[in-house]
Amino acid sequence: MVQPAQIVPDTEHRGLVGMLPAALRPFALLARFDRPIGWWLLFWPGAWAITLSGNALARWDLILWFLLGSIAMRGAGCVYNDIVDRDLDRQVARTASRPLASGAVSLRAAWIWLLALCLIGLVVLVQLTPPGAVVALSSLALVAAYPFMKRITWWPQAWLGLVFSWAALVGWAEAPESARLPGLLLYVGCIFWVIGYDTIYALQDVEDDALVGVRSSARRLGSRVRGGVAGFYAAALAFWGAAIWQLRPDPLALAALLPMALHLGWQVATLVPADGANALHRFRSNRNAGLLMFAACFVVGQTL
Repeated sequence: MVQPAQIVPDTEHRGLVGMLPAALRPFALLARFDRPIGWWLLFWPGAWAITLSGNALARWDLILWFLLGSIAMRGAGCVYNDIVDRDLDRQVARTASRPLASGAVSLRAAWIWLLALCLIGLVVLVQLTPPGAVVALSSLALVAAYPFMKRITWWPQAWLGLVFSWAALVGWAEAPESARLPGLLLYVGCIFWVIGYDTIYALQDVEDDALVGVRSSARRLGSRVRGGVAGFYAAALAFWGAAIWQLRPDPLALAALLPMALHLGWQVATLVPADGANALHRFRSNRNAGLLMFAACFVVGQTL
């Protein structure tokens, strides 16, 4: 039986975590395998790029490789983040029970686990073409710097946007015959999407972050957070629309974005900033938003 202190408050799959051997359980939690929303959010931009370029059917295998890479590298990123933030995590109620902060995993074991996850990422890397591999490796500096952003800027969510959207550039690089501008527009749109949903996520920690001096877009926006999220989502839709227009200048092609626009509008309209459970639910709903955007990219990509 899993003791309450061993599972972080926002874990999604307590039953599955509880089925793991006790020795492995902290490592699964450290890599956030109990919360798949993170790797879905990392995966979607890459899948969108492959699909929007018209290669969804021809490169279905690449989409699956991206999925595996997202699971491994999101896990690696979480381990690295917890190594850097272990002292801060002990001071925040929602993160105090994380394996490193609570002492369930030693620092040395965490570094070994990080290396193992990176080796899985390396297997995925060698499946890419040389241009795609170069673009993928170019993200490492951004990834390494991310955990420190909350200490030096009010907008760590913007830096996360650069990191979590990077797969869009990698996916587009795997279609060398495609024009570069649509891929860049898709990437910028993804950055605004990430800022929006991670601002929602940060609402859970506003009070604790204020106590320990951690900065976030949620704290910076304050009472204007709903309007801020709406603006980020509107910008995302505008850039995605521009990407689609570059590929197919047809109003019907833009209509493919309507389900995504409605979903993001629902998130904003029903967001209750002071309710952490409400914010977490809206944040997690972006897994479904990603599927809606995937469908839009598929429809447009298959008509090019």
